[in-house]
Amino acid sequence: MVSIKNMAKKEEFFVGLDIGSNKICVVVGQPEEGDTVKVIGVGTSHVTGLRKGVVTEIEETVSGISEAIELAERSCGFTLDHANANINGGHIHSTVSRGVVAVGRADQEITKNDLNRAEEAAQAIQVPPNKEIIHVIPRQFVIDNQEGVKDPLGMTGVRVEVEALIVTLSQQVQKTLGKCVIQAGIKIDDLIVSPLASAKAVLDKKHKELGCAVIDIGAETTGLAIFEEDSLLYTNVFPIGASSVTNDIAIGLRTSVDVAEKVKIKYGNAYHKDIPEKEKVDLSVIDIKEEGVFSKRHIAEISEARMEEIFKIVRDDLKRLKKDVLLPAGIILTGGGAKLEGIDVLAKDCFKLPVEIGKPHSLNGLTDKVYDPTMSTSVGLMLYAFEERIGFSGSNRTGDMISKVRGIFKTFLP
Repeated sequence: MVSIKNMAKKEEFFVGLDIGSNKICVVVGQPEEGDTVKVIGVGTSHVTGLRKGVVTEIEETVSGISEAIELAERSCGFTLDHANANINGGHIHSTVSRGVVAVGRADQEITKNDLNRAEEAAQAIQVPPNKEIIHVIPRQFVIDNQEGVKDPLGMTGVRVEVEALIVTLSQQVQKTLGKCVIQAGIKIDDLIVSPLASAKAVLDKKHKELGCAVIDIGAETTGLAIFEEDSLLYTNVFPIGASSVTNDIAIGLRTSVDVAEKVKIKYGNAYHKDIPEKEKVDLSVIDIKEEGVFSKRHIAEISEARMEEIFKIVRDDLKRLKKDVLLPAGIILTGGGAKLEGIDVLAKDCFKLPVEIGKPHSLNGLTDKVYDPTMSTSVGLMLYAFEERIGFSGSNRTGDMISKVRGIFKTFLP
């Protein structure tokens, strides 16, 4: 929610703050009739003090957050002081745990208290001293001997068992990130790992029921979230992203990173077989100080090699989980790296599964600014705030999963 200084009464807004390694994005949403959301504000800053999703320069990060917030405020016309924020990086891991409790009521009706106690029991795992639990996500419940129960509230039984996905992160990383957000004048409502936020924005119920994997390709990280039977099965973050393609192009063309980024955006392609050998790129057209003429196919070969490496890392993780061929809804690519031409074709070759480019959808308002793969995380964060506020629990008690985060950040709240 957001406080509004220039209105007589308090309105309701939902804010997503995506703090990335290459940019910081803010999306502001407002509820409409019919439980829909209208995007009323967007702000983006390219000032960021993060490397591979982790804060390395506090002052730059605070400056970038402040700039993005200010731009979003100008866009929507109101002052923002609360937001859902994301956290990213290779320190994020997930594991499966089980918790079992006896039903508390004498008539054996299962209550929300029973489910909460079962989830608390699932958290009784050994967590390293420098780690902390951020999400507890129920995958299924077992009532006595009945397995595969999604929402046991109101059912009867003697024993409740929950199979939950436990997501952990680095205490030091989340505290530093929290400090930056607070210094920028923003109170953190909830903290959500990036792959889950991106999935919230780009997936529909059919994707999650059939089974799919969301691959969120950022500048310096790649997030993975796997869904099956409307449940989150697994999430992970790998410390490699699309900026590695830029660096490889810079080395291959013997040019600067800035020029290489422009080459990637304008001429890049992740599938070299689609590029005619005769097509050329003159670097002087991009920057008058540069010289050299290179084939587009050579640039595509450079891009393809790095993206293939990233996909291999993700594919190996899927194979380890035995989900590499068991995802009927296939692969959904999102994030800035998903905008690279030909990346869907390469992904089909690598994963041997259906592939589509995922971007936010089913919104009103400033859709031209958010219907883009680069906006998936910020939109997803905003949607989580919206659903939490209006009481959407969704399947698997998603609302309870998000509420777990508040305890982590209570020390930062004024």
